[in-house]
Amino acid sequence: MNLVTRLLAPMVAAAALLLATGPGHALTDPGRASGTDAPLCTGADLMADLPAERQAQIAEAVAATPYAQGIRYRATRGDAVIEIVGTYHFGDPRHDPTVTAMRPLIEDAGALLVEAGPDEERRLTAALADDPSLMVDADGPTLPERMDDAEWRELSAAMAARGLPAIMVSRLRPWYVAMMLGLSPCMIEAAQSGDGGEGLDHRLIEVAEDSGTPILALEPWDTVFGIFRDLTPEEELDMIRAALPAAQLADDYAATTLEAYFRGDIWAIWEYGRLDAYDSGLPREAVDRQLQLAEARLMTERNRSWIEPLTQAADKAAAEGRPVVAAFGALHLPGETGVLRLLERDGWTITGDRE
Repeated sequence: MNLVTRLLAPMVAAAALLLATGPGHALTDPGRASGTDAPLCTGADLMADLPAERQAQIAEAVAATPYAQGIRYRATRGDAVIEIVGTYHFGDPRHDPTVTAMRPLIEDAGALLVEAGPDEERRLTAALADDPSLMVDADGPTLPERMDDAEWRELSAAMAARGLPAIMVSRLRPWYVAMMLGLSPCMIEAAQSGDGGEGLDHRLIEVAEDSGTPILALEPWDTVFGIFRDLTPEEELDMIRAALPAAQLADDYAATTLEAYFRGDIWAIWEYGRLDAYDSGLPREAVDRQLQLAEARLMTERNRSWIEPLTQAADKAAAEGRPVVAAFGALHLPGETGVLRLLERDGWTITGDRE
């Protein structure tokens, strides 16, 4: 799964009308009972077979990154408590222990805060149904007109494998095309079945709904469109170019991400993506530009915007003697501009399972 897909999954999967399913439905075999068997969409863990030199490079970057490992943390400030869990947005039976551990915390919480709650997902789906231009550019130049012939042929083949004919792809917004390239055909087929397991975010939302715990969104329903609104035409195409080299290996990238997630090697996912992108054939400066753009738009800016709603919800719950629970994509946890460091700079004490 490419970096764009990995970071945008909780928002854009809700917009994926072509998949005919909500966010988080993905990776388990429809014929198997969730929680008992391995995912249907299998691939190789590419990090497991890296040369020692590459593993050392990743380890060095991870060691220099705050909160690089682990998915469970607690933030405290005075009486306010935020129980934090970093999530993976697609289904896997290995989410079961986390759901079990988080259930009593959510049942006792003043609120569950997520990137997008049920109301935001409904508004996003309705907006896309009412205004196709959010995902389709009916007036501007088509993608084959904007790309060279070789790029367009490669893109057409990759999208055809995902069930999207070239005539439809030619008018799609580039951000959506880039997201789709990170989903393997197997993942899309599982999503279309509607019988796959749900991602951790949705499973925790269901716990909150069952227990009557309020669900609060960390950002507005239309955040995804604001992220990409002012990209230059070349930046839009760079998103597609960055996603294309890995499109045929999407199962392997999904497996690599999953295995790292369940090991708790969160920032290693990002650093592996960086090193792998350097081998993609794209110029190194183009890769660096894409990664800087992705980190700024998809992580840093959003992380900063989440601190206020997290703090307000925690302070309100503390007045009632309760904590809050926050569940959002695990890649938002690490780094100097990750949620944990930003909370720490705002006076919160952070403790967790990887101290």
